Amino acid sequence: MGLWAGQYNLEVRYLPSYSPELNAIEILWRKIKYEWLSISAYETYSKLKKEVETILDNYHSKYEITFS
Repeated sequence: MGLWAGQYNLEVRYLPSYSPELNAIEILWRKIKYEWLSISAYETYSKLKKEVETILDNYHSKYEITFS
């Protein structure tokens, strides 16, 4: 339960110091790292960078995260 901040109806919620499940970029990176990147992407930095860029460029067309 949060605290109410006077007349402004603001609710303060205390979150754990590390809560990646609440951070959208952490969810995206987990999908990229464990599902969409091939093992061969890690051979060189340039190859990794290129494959991550390809995934990000094709997000919503080829790659998508669904919360069902």
